[in-house]
Amino acid sequence: MGQIHGLTKYDRFVLEACDHPADALPQTFGRLGPKNPLSGIAPGGAPFNDSSVAQAFSEVLDAMEDHTDPESDVGAGMTFLGQFIDHDITMDATSAIGTRIDPRSIRNVRTPALDLDCVYGDGPEASPWLYHPGHHGFMLYGTAANAGDLARNTHGTALIGDPRNDENQIVSQLHGAFVQMHNILMTALEGDNGMVPAAMAGIRARAMSEIDGATEMPFEAARRVLRLHYQWIILNDFLPAFVDAHVLKDVKHAFAKGGLPAGFDTHSPVMPIEFSGAAFRFGHATVQNEYHLNSDVGFVKLFEMGRDEFTSRPEVRNIEFGKLFDLPGNASFQKARPISRKLAKSIFHLPFIGSPLSIGGMELSLADSQKLPHRNIFRDRVTLELPSGQQMARLMNVAEIPAPGELSHRGITKTPLWYYCLHEAESFGGKLGPVGGTLVAGTLMRLMALDPESILCSAHDFQPWTEMGASQAGNFSLGHMLKTVEDKRGAIAHAADLITG
Repeated sequence: MGQIHGLTKYDRFVLEACDHPADALPQTFGRLGPKNPLSGIAPGGAPFNDSSVAQAFSEVLDAMEDHTDPESDVGAGMTFLGQFIDHDITMDATSAIGTRIDPRSIRNVRTPALDLDCVYGDGPEASPWLYHPGHHGFMLYGTAANAGDLARNTHGTALIGDPRNDENQIVSQLHGAFVQMHNILMTALEGDNGMVPAAMAGIRARAMSEIDGATEMPFEAARRVLRLHYQWIILNDFLPAFVDAHVLKDVKHAFAKGGLPAGFDTHSPVMPIEFSGAAFRFGHATVQNEYHLNSDVGFVKLFEMGRDEFTSRPEVRNIEFGKLFDLPGNASFQKARPISRKLAKSIFHLPFIGSPLSIGGMELSLADSQKLPHRNIFRDRVTLELPSGQQMARLMNVAEIPAPGELSHRGITKTPLWYYCLHEAESFGGKLGPVGGTLVAGTLMRLMALDPESILCSAHDFQPWTEMGASQAGNFSLGHMLKTVEDKRGAIAHAADLITG
């Protein structure tokens, strides 16, 4: 390729695309299983169509609403880590429920990689509004009114890589924790240049050649370290929290042998629509009705957290992470709901939906259009025509679960995939089973397997750093990182300069 120093990252991308178009521009969305158009006989005796399917599902989905607050053993904040991960790898800004879409035509606005581009954007050169111009590599954070808020412009809009991460208080401050952790790493690297070689250990010579000299090196080192720990958290904290241990063991074993889990092959899309359109929406079932943000405001309803969405947030709502996450030495924290066919009342109704859905020429009422299960099922059956749970079970060579009575009594014998994953989890202690768990773990691990700088592909055996909060014994989790953020954010270099407003 010749000399590439001095090229912008966009120029490098174009150069890479010219040399290796299949690698630079992979097919992002696509199907693992078969397209599954409507079939079967509706209760009235006629073949199912969009309208009769909508009617058949209505009562079933209404019964999913739950006013109780069951708890699993997983920290309530982990639900929002799932939201953060989703925003890091997918963004579909074009498709609409009610219109049939070929998944291959969906444009993914995010990079399909676990690379924290929702935090870093394209780096200081291409996304300068995220960084301080005089302290190279340090990210802006906080406002004059609230040092614990995200950096914001004069209109209150967050200066972040993905605006969706400002839609509620928890994901907003979780995003902020990654920004602060980056600045903590930058502070450590600025004070100890010997840490830079350790941070870059195992990286490809090609990747090293793309770093423009000593000025960029501390930033690249900090970004690499945070990305590796983020991937560690996904592999060893997030996935075990929500996927059955035996299912996860089988998926990890497949990758360890250099293969892929059942249902995937080398031609599978990078982002299976079965993952993004159904299985990874399991997080909806783990949402609680209200959340304990801090000792001052106590419990806050889910969408009350969003009343300040996409604008400056008051200091009184800053999160004490120990209320929602399993921090070291913290035995008391709110728990997420176990995965099941029941949804908390708080997320069942989406008050921000302002227009009704049209399904097969039939306009749903606004009240039904605001119901989350209805939107998930009609996205499945009408927009994406996803394979059923039973079809995915056959593809993965695992035992099928028949359609539950509430569906089969209405003539529905093929369980929509999202509903199937929730139903399946009820037999696995509230965690994703063979179909849902393989889709979620298999997709996320494959993203790492396709990234030559990930912890799965790195040339050295990565171990979490004590500077990131890992214990001397090597134990590390999101809770360890958040505890480090709470302990060290007061010592971030140039902190006063990084505040906006």
